[in-house]
Formats: sequence, C-alpha cells, structure tokens
Amino acid sequence: MSRLTLAPALLLAFSLTTQAQDKMSTTTDASAVHTAVSNYIEAYFTGDADRMKKTLHPHYLKHVIHGDIPMREMTGTEMVTAVRRNGPADLPVEQKTEEVTVLDVAGDIASAKLVTPAWQDYMTLWKVNGEWKILSVVQRID
Repeated sequence: MSRLTLAPALLLAFSLTTQAQDKMSTTTDASAVHTAVSNYIEAYFTGDADRMKKTLHPHYLKHVIHGDIPMREMTGTEMVTAVRRNGPADLPVEQKTEEVTVLDVAGDIASAKLVTPAWQDYMTLWKVNGEWKILSVVQRID
C-alpha cells in the first residue's frame, strides 16, 4: 500500500474509533443523567433530604410556574430543607410516578425533562468532578 492510500485509511480508522468512543461516552453520560434525575424525584417522593442534596449543584435554582400565581424561586438549600421538613410527598401513590427523558448531552452539560402526573420539570445538569448535578429546573405545574 502506498503512502498516498495509507494516510486516508489511517485517518478514516482514527475517525471511526473516535466516533465510537464519543457514542459510548454519550450513552454512558445519558444513563448517568437519567439516574441523577430519577434520584432527584425519588428523593422528593420519599422525603430523603440527603439523597436530594446529592443530586443538586451548589448553584441549583428552581423556578416554579403555576398558572396565574407569581413565579416562585427555590435554591438548593431551600429545596433540601423543604424535603427534610415535609418528609415524603403527600401525594396519592398513583401520582408518585415519573417519566425521565434525556433531551441532550453536550460535553459536560445536559438537559432533561421530568414528567409526573401533576407537573413537568425542564432541567439543566452539569457534570462536575465526574458526577452529574442538577443546576437548574423550570417547573410547570398543571
């Protein structure tokens, strides 16, 4: 094989290997994002403040949009305190369900959608020190 044909072949092999590694990494990250969001909502449902705290980035901020009620905000500290104070969510069992969709993973940033029977959360996550943390939530309550 001449040098002229070897170079493109090596470049193609390198490109395919890199693409395969990127796909594997993205799949692994998407799974980890899904787990972080699941831990967040399950911590809320069960009243597990320590589990909730592990999912949140220190700069976590939640915006709650609920009809004509003025928008409310909640910091991570406020969220953890509320979960600790309130204990398990006072909801019927059939409303303690969730559907998590990872919308996108781009490097160390991801977006996800969490749907429950009563509300939807649009979330931004940030991968810090190898762990996905929830940075922000916009919640729309039905």
